[in-house]
Amino acid sequence: MRAAIFRDGEITVDTLPEPEPGAGQVLVRTLACGICGSDLHARRHAHRMVELARHFPGRKPMDLPRDVVFGHEFCCEVLDYGPDTARKLKPGTKVCSIPALLTAGGPQNIGYSNDNVGGYAERMLLSEALLLEVPNGLAAEHAALTEPLAVGVHAVAKANIRGDEVPLVIGCGPVGLAVIAALRLKGLRPVIAADYSPARRALALALGADVVVDPAAQQPYATWAEHAAMSAEQKAARPPLQAMLPALKPALIFECVGIPGLLQQVFEGAARDARIVVVGVCMETDRFEPMLGIMKELNVQYVLGYTPDEFASSLRLIAEGQVDAAALVTATVGIDGVAGAFADLANPERHTKIIVEPWR
Repeated sequence: MRAAIFRDGEITVDTLPEPEPGAGQVLVRTLACGICGSDLHARRHAHRMVELARHFPGRKPMDLPRDVVFGHEFCCEVLDYGPDTARKLKPGTKVCSIPALLTAGGPQNIGYSNDNVGGYAERMLLSEALLLEVPNGLAAEHAALTEPLAVGVHAVAKANIRGDEVPLVIGCGPVGLAVIAALRLKGLRPVIAADYSPARRALALALGADVVVDPAAQQPYATWAEHAAMSAEQKAARPPLQAMLPALKPALIFECVGIPGLLQQVFEGAARDARIVVVGVCMETDRFEPMLGIMKELNVQYVLGYTPDEFASSLRLIAEGQVDAAALVTATVGIDGVAGAFADLANPERHTKIIVEPWR
Protein backbone atom coordinates (compact mmCIF):
# COMPACT_ATOMS: atom_id res chain seq x y z
CA MET A 1 0.00 0.00 0.00
CA ARG A 2 1.04 3.63 -0.50
CA ALA A 3 1.84 5.97 2.36
CA ALA A 4 3.40 9.35 3.11
CA ILE A 5 6.34 8.35 5.31
CA PHE A 6 8.51 10.33 7.71
CA ARG A 7 11.97 9.16 6.66
CA ASP A 8 15.36 10.82 7.24
CA GLY A 9 13.68 13.99 8.44
CA GLU A 10 11.50 14.40 5.34
CA ILE A 11 8.06 13.36 4.15
CA THR A 12 8.34 10.96 1.23
CA VAL A 13 5.88 8.71 -0.62
CA ASP A 14 6.59 4.99 -0.82
CA THR A 15 4.92 1.61 -0.48
CA LEU A 16 4.65 -0.43 2.71
CA PRO A 17 3.57 -4.01 3.41
CA GLU A 18 -0.17 -4.52 3.77
CA PRO A 19 -1.20 -4.56 7.45
CA GLU A 20 -2.74 -7.76 8.77
CA PRO A 21 -5.16 -7.53 11.71
CA GLY A 22 -4.27 -9.47 14.81
CA ALA A 23 -6.47 -10.53 17.72
CA GLY A 24 -9.09 -7.88 18.50
CA GLN A 25 -8.01 -5.73 15.55
CA VAL A 26 -9.78 -4.36 12.50
CA LEU A 27 -8.33 -3.61 9.07
CA VAL A 28 -9.60 -0.23 7.89
CA ARG A 29 -9.27 1.96 4.82
CA THR A 30 -8.28 5.53 5.65
CA LEU A 31 -10.89 7.91 4.26
CA ALA A 32 -9.63 11.18 5.75
CA CYS A 33 -6.87 12.25 8.11
CA GLY A 34 -6.16 15.76 9.36
CA ILE A 35 -2.64 17.16 9.44
CA CYS A 36 -2.07 18.21 13.03
CA GLY A 37 0.26 20.92 14.27
CA SER A 38 1.86 18.19 16.36
CA ASP A 39 2.83 16.45 13.13
CA LEU A 40 4.57 19.62 11.96
CA HIS A 41 6.34 19.80 15.32
CA ALA A 42 7.28 16.11 15.14
CA ARG A 43 8.90 16.52 11.76
CA ARG A 44 11.00 19.41 13.03
CA HIS A 45 11.62 18.25 16.60
CA ALA A 46 11.57 14.44 16.32
CA HIS A 47 14.87 14.06 18.18
CA ARG A 48 13.51 16.16 21.01
CA MET A 49 10.42 13.94 21.25
CA VAL A 50 12.63 10.88 21.47
CA GLU A 51 14.83 12.51 24.11
CA LEU A 52 11.89 13.50 26.32
CA ALA A 53 10.39 10.00 26.10
CA ARG A 54 13.03 8.86 28.59
CA HIS A 55 10.98 10.56 31.33
CA PHE A 56 8.11 8.13 30.70
CA PRO A 57 9.20 4.55 31.41
CA GLY A 58 7.17 2.10 29.37
CA ARG A 59 6.50 4.54 26.54
CA LYS A 60 8.22 3.35 23.40
CA PRO A 61 9.82 6.26 21.54
CA MET A 62 10.16 6.49 17.78
CA ASP A 63 13.29 4.89 16.32
CA LEU A 64 14.19 7.68 13.91
CA PRO A 65 16.37 5.64 11.52
CA ARG A 66 13.20 3.62 10.82
CA ASP A 67 10.08 4.72 8.95
CA VAL A 68 7.18 6.42 10.73
CA VAL A 69 3.76 7.14 9.24
CA PHE A 70 2.13 10.12 10.94
CA GLY A 71 -1.60 10.75 11.17
CA HIS A 72 -3.76 10.56 14.29
CA GLU A 73 -6.87 12.59 13.28
CA PHE A 74 -8.66 10.05 11.13
CA CYS A 75 -11.93 8.65 9.86
CA CYS A 76 -11.83 5.20 8.28
CA GLU A 77 -13.93 2.52 6.63
CA VAL A 78 -14.11 -1.02 8.03
CA LEU A 79 -12.64 -3.59 5.62
CA ASP A 80 -12.00 -6.80 7.56
CA TYR A 81 -11.57 -8.25 11.03
CA GLY A 82 -8.84 -10.20 12.76
CA PRO A 83 -9.42 -13.14 15.12
CA ASP A 84 -11.27 -12.76 18.43
CA THR A 85 -13.49 -9.94 17.23
CA ALA A 86 -17.24 -9.48 17.60
CA ARG A 87 -17.62 -8.04 14.08
CA LYS A 88 -20.56 -5.84 15.10
CA LEU A 89 -19.91 -3.25 12.39
CA LYS A 90 -20.38 -4.27 8.76
CA PRO A 91 -17.61 -3.76 6.20
CA GLY A 92 -18.05 -0.32 4.68
CA THR A 93 -19.05 1.30 8.00
CA LYS A 94 -17.37 4.66 8.66
CA VAL A 95 -15.59 4.78 12.02
CA CYS A 96 -13.39 6.96 14.19
CA SER A 97 -11.13 5.90 17.01
CA ILE A 98 -8.81 7.27 19.63
CA PRO A 99 -5.34 6.95 18.03
CA ALA A 100 -4.26 3.97 20.08
CA LEU A 101 -3.94 0.24 19.54
CA LEU A 102 -4.75 -2.14 22.39
CA THR A 103 -2.17 -4.91 22.70
CA ALA A 104 -1.25 -7.60 25.22
CA GLY A 105 1.60 -5.35 26.37
CA GLY A 106 -0.67 -2.35 26.87
CA PRO A 107 -1.90 0.52 24.68
CA GLN A 108 0.37 1.61 21.83
CA ASN A 109 0.42 4.93 20.04
CA ILE A 110 -0.83 5.38 16.49
CA GLY A 111 0.80 8.15 14.48
CA TYR A 112 4.16 8.45 16.23
CA SER A 113 5.16 4.81 16.08
CA ASN A 114 7.43 2.67 13.94
CA ASP A 115 5.11 -0.28 14.43
CA ASN A 116 1.61 1.17 14.06
CA VAL A 117 0.88 2.95 10.80
CA GLY A 118 -1.00 6.25 11.05
CA GLY A 119 -3.60 7.88 8.83
CA TYR A 120 -1.26 9.06 6.06
CA ALA A 121 -1.47 5.52 4.66
CA GLU A 122 -4.11 3.86 2.51
CA ARG A 123 -4.88 1.26 5.18
CA MET A 124 -4.22 0.84 8.88
CA LEU A 125 -5.15 -1.24 11.92
CA LEU A 126 -7.47 -0.21 14.74
CA SER A 127 -8.70 -1.92 17.89
CA GLU A 128 -12.29 -3.09 17.61
CA ALA A 129 -12.99 -2.12 21.22
CA LEU A 130 -12.19 1.53 20.50
CA LEU A 131 -14.25 1.97 17.32
CA LEU A 132 -16.97 4.61 17.18
CA GLU A 133 -19.43 4.45 14.31
CA VAL A 134 -19.76 7.80 12.53
CA PRO A 135 -23.40 8.94 12.91
CA ASN A 136 -25.83 10.99 10.82
CA GLY A 137 -24.08 10.36 7.50
CA LEU A 138 -21.33 12.75 8.59
CA ALA A 139 -18.69 13.32 5.90
CA ALA A 140 -15.39 11.61 6.58
CA GLU A 141 -13.36 14.84 6.33
CA HIS A 142 -15.51 16.36 9.07
CA ALA A 143 -15.55 13.25 11.26
CA ALA A 144 -11.73 13.33 11.14
CA LEU A 145 -11.89 16.58 13.11
CA THR A 146 -13.19 14.70 16.16
CA GLU A 147 -9.68 14.37 17.54
CA PRO A 148 -8.66 18.07 17.44
CA LEU A 149 -12.07 19.14 18.78
CA ALA A 150 -11.65 16.69 21.66
CA VAL A 151 -8.38 18.44 22.57
CA GLY A 152 -10.28 21.72 23.00
CA VAL A 153 -13.13 20.05 24.89
CA HIS A 154 -10.63 18.48 27.28
CA ALA A 155 -8.76 21.76 27.82
CA VAL A 156 -11.98 23.53 28.77
CA ALA A 157 -12.97 20.66 31.06
CA LYS A 158 -9.61 20.82 32.85
CA ALA A 159 -10.11 24.56 33.39
CA ASN A 160 -12.74 23.76 36.05
CA ILE A 161 -14.98 26.62 34.96
CA ARG A 162 -17.08 28.22 37.71
CA GLY A 163 -19.11 30.44 35.40
CA ASP A 164 -17.94 33.91 36.45
CA GLU A 165 -14.71 33.96 34.42
CA VAL A 166 -13.93 35.94 31.29
CA PRO A 167 -11.86 33.76 28.93
CA LEU A 168 -9.00 34.88 26.71
CA VAL A 169 -7.74 32.50 24.01
CA ILE A 170 -4.21 33.20 22.78
CA GLY A 171 -3.75 31.70 19.30
CA CYS A 172 -6.54 30.77 16.87
CA GLY A 173 -5.05 27.82 15.05
CA PRO A 174 -7.01 24.54 15.08
CA VAL A 175 -6.43 23.99 18.81
CA GLY A 176 -7.40 27.53 19.78
CA LEU A 177 -10.49 27.31 17.56
CA ALA A 178 -11.46 24.04 19.25
CA VAL A 179 -11.12 25.73 22.64
CA ILE A 180 -13.31 28.62 21.45
CA ALA A 181 -15.98 26.18 20.24
CA ALA A 182 -15.89 24.33 23.57
CA LEU A 183 -16.17 27.60 25.53
CA ARG A 184 -19.19 28.62 23.45
CA LEU A 185 -20.84 25.28 24.21
CA LYS A 186 -20.24 25.95 27.92
CA GLY A 187 -22.03 29.29 27.57
CA LEU A 188 -19.13 31.27 29.00
CA ARG A 189 -19.24 34.81 27.53
CA PRO A 190 -17.71 36.97 26.33
CA VAL A 191 -14.91 34.94 24.71
CA ILE A 192 -11.94 37.10 23.69
CA ALA A 193 -9.50 35.62 21.16
CA ALA A 194 -6.17 36.92 19.86
CA ASP A 195 -4.23 36.04 16.72
CA TYR A 196 -2.07 37.93 14.22
CA SER A 197 -3.80 36.27 11.27
CA PRO A 198 -6.94 38.00 9.86
CA ALA A 199 -8.12 34.66 8.43
CA ARG A 200 -7.88 32.95 11.78
CA ARG A 201 -9.55 35.84 13.59
CA ALA A 202 -12.46 35.47 11.16
CA LEU A 203 -12.65 31.75 11.93
CA ALA A 204 -12.56 32.52 15.66
CA LEU A 205 -15.71 34.64 15.23
CA ALA A 206 -17.34 31.86 13.21
CA LEU A 207 -16.59 29.30 15.93
CA GLY A 208 -17.99 31.43 18.75
CA ALA A 209 -15.57 34.18 19.84
CA ASP A 210 -17.28 37.44 20.81
CA VAL A 211 -14.25 39.72 20.47
CA VAL A 212 -11.12 39.20 18.35
CA VAL A 213 -7.85 41.03 18.80
CA ASP A 214 -4.93 41.64 16.47
CA PRO A 215 -1.91 41.72 18.85
CA ALA A 216 -0.07 43.88 16.32
CA ALA A 217 -2.67 46.61 16.82
CA GLN A 218 -4.11 46.01 20.29
CA GLN A 219 -2.86 44.62 23.58
CA PRO A 220 -4.89 41.42 24.17
CA TYR A 221 -4.77 41.76 27.94
CA ALA A 222 -5.94 45.37 27.83
CA THR A 223 -8.84 44.35 25.59
CA TRP A 224 -9.62 41.50 27.98
CA ALA A 225 -9.66 43.96 30.93
CA GLU A 226 -12.17 46.18 29.12
CA HIS A 227 -14.58 43.26 28.88
CA ALA A 228 -13.83 41.90 32.34
CA ALA A 229 -14.76 45.03 34.30
CA MET A 230 -16.95 44.31 37.32
CA SER A 231 -20.39 45.81 37.65
CA ALA A 232 -20.99 48.43 40.32
CA GLU A 233 -22.73 45.80 42.45
CA GLN A 234 -19.77 43.39 42.13
CA LYS A 235 -17.34 46.13 43.10
CA ALA A 236 -19.37 47.02 46.18
CA ALA A 237 -19.57 43.38 47.30
CA ARG A 238 -15.82 42.90 47.47
CA PRO A 239 -14.08 42.51 50.86
CA PRO A 240 -12.06 45.58 51.99
CA LEU A 241 -8.62 44.24 51.01
CA GLN A 242 -9.82 43.11 47.57
CA ALA A 243 -11.20 46.59 46.98
CA MET A 244 -7.61 47.75 46.64
CA LEU A 245 -7.13 45.57 43.53
CA PRO A 246 -8.36 46.27 39.98
CA ALA A 247 -12.11 45.62 39.73
CA LEU A 248 -11.88 42.75 37.25
CA LYS A 249 -13.71 39.46 36.90
CA PRO A 250 -11.63 36.25 37.12
CA ALA A 251 -9.31 35.64 34.17
CA LEU A 252 -9.20 32.30 32.37
CA ILE A 253 -6.41 32.28 29.77
CA PHE A 254 -5.83 29.50 27.23
CA GLU A 255 -2.33 29.49 25.70
CA CYS A 256 -2.80 27.77 22.34
CA VAL A 257 0.40 28.68 20.49
CA GLY A 258 3.23 26.63 22.00
CA ILE A 259 6.34 28.63 21.09
CA PRO A 260 9.19 29.73 23.37
CA GLY A 261 8.52 33.01 25.12
CA LEU A 262 4.75 32.83 24.88
CA LEU A 263 4.19 31.63 28.43
CA GLN A 264 6.37 34.46 29.72
CA GLN A 265 4.17 36.91 27.80
CA VAL A 266 1.10 35.39 29.44
CA PHE A 267 2.70 35.72 32.88
CA GLU A 268 3.44 39.37 32.16
CA GLY A 269 -0.01 40.22 30.83
CA ALA A 270 -2.24 38.10 33.07
CA ALA A 271 -4.27 39.69 35.83
CA ARG A 272 -3.76 38.66 39.43
CA ASP A 273 -5.21 35.23 40.32
CA ALA A 274 -5.58 34.30 36.65
CA ARG A 275 -5.97 30.65 35.76
CA ILE A 276 -3.80 29.72 32.77
CA VAL A 277 -4.44 26.56 30.74
CA VAL A 278 -1.46 25.59 28.57
CA VAL A 279 -2.82 23.81 25.49
CA GLY A 280 -0.10 24.69 22.95
CA VAL A 281 2.75 22.20 22.77
CA CYS A 282 6.13 23.91 23.01
CA MET A 283 8.78 21.48 21.76
CA GLU A 284 11.75 23.55 22.85
CA THR A 285 13.23 24.42 26.23
CA ASP A 286 11.57 27.61 27.45
CA ARG A 287 12.08 30.03 30.31
CA PHE A 288 9.85 32.36 32.30
CA GLU A 289 10.02 34.35 35.52
CA PRO A 290 8.51 32.34 38.40
CA MET A 291 8.33 35.50 40.52
CA LEU A 292 5.66 36.86 38.20
CA GLY A 293 3.58 33.79 38.92
CA ILE A 294 4.26 34.10 42.63
CA MET A 295 3.50 37.81 42.92
CA LYS A 296 0.29 37.45 40.89
CA GLU A 297 -0.62 34.07 42.44
CA LEU A 298 -1.18 32.58 39.01
CA ASN A 299 -2.54 29.08 38.59
CA VAL A 300 -1.07 27.12 35.64
CA GLN A 301 -2.68 23.94 34.30
CA TYR A 302 -1.00 21.92 31.52
CA VAL A 303 -3.27 19.65 29.47
CA LEU A 304 -2.82 16.77 27.05
CA GLY A 305 -5.23 14.86 24.85
CA TYR A 306 -8.70 13.89 26.06
CA THR A 307 -10.67 11.13 27.73
CA PRO A 308 -12.57 8.45 25.75
CA ASP A 309 -15.85 10.08 26.78
CA GLU A 310 -14.66 13.50 25.56
CA PHE A 311 -13.63 11.95 22.24
CA ALA A 312 -17.03 10.31 21.78
CA SER A 313 -18.82 13.50 22.81
CA SER A 314 -16.81 15.51 20.27
CA LEU A 315 -17.87 13.19 17.45
CA ARG A 316 -21.52 13.69 18.47
CA LEU A 317 -21.11 17.48 18.63
CA ILE A 318 -19.84 17.55 15.04
CA ALA A 319 -22.43 15.09 13.76
CA GLU A 320 -25.28 17.06 15.38
CA GLY A 321 -24.05 20.34 13.88
CA GLN A 322 -23.22 21.98 17.20
CA VAL A 323 -19.68 22.67 15.97
CA ASP A 324 -19.07 23.90 12.41
CA ALA A 325 -16.26 21.51 11.55
CA ALA A 326 -16.52 22.33 7.86
CA ALA A 327 -15.30 25.88 8.55
CA LEU A 328 -11.90 24.54 9.60
CA VAL A 329 -11.14 22.57 6.45
CA THR A 330 -9.26 24.70 3.93
CA ALA A 331 -7.90 22.03 1.57
CA THR A 332 -7.71 18.32 0.84
CA VAL A 333 -4.75 16.46 -0.65
CA GLY A 334 -3.82 12.92 -1.61
CA ILE A 335 -0.76 11.09 -0.36
CA ASP A 336 1.42 12.79 -2.97
CA GLY A 337 0.39 16.20 -1.59
CA VAL A 338 1.32 15.65 2.06
CA ALA A 339 4.85 17.06 1.86
CA GLY A 340 3.58 20.18 0.13
CA ALA A 341 0.76 20.52 2.67
CA PHE A 342 3.30 20.55 5.50
CA ALA A 343 4.97 23.53 3.83
CA ASP A 344 1.66 25.27 3.07
CA LEU A 345 0.51 25.07 6.70
CA ALA A 346 3.34 27.40 7.68
CA ASN A 347 1.22 30.24 6.24
CA PRO A 348 -1.87 30.80 8.45
CA GLU A 349 -3.46 33.01 5.80
CA ARG A 350 -3.60 30.10 3.35
CA HIS A 351 -4.68 27.18 5.50
CA THR A 352 -6.09 26.14 8.86
CA LYS A 353 -6.69 22.41 8.47
CA ILE A 354 -5.61 20.30 5.51
CA ILE A 355 -7.20 16.86 5.20
CA VAL A 356 -5.29 13.95 3.67
CA GLU A 357 -7.38 11.57 1.60
CA PRO A 358 -5.04 8.62 0.89
CA TRP A 359 -7.46 7.02 -1.57
CA ARG A 360 -7.11 9.94 -4.03
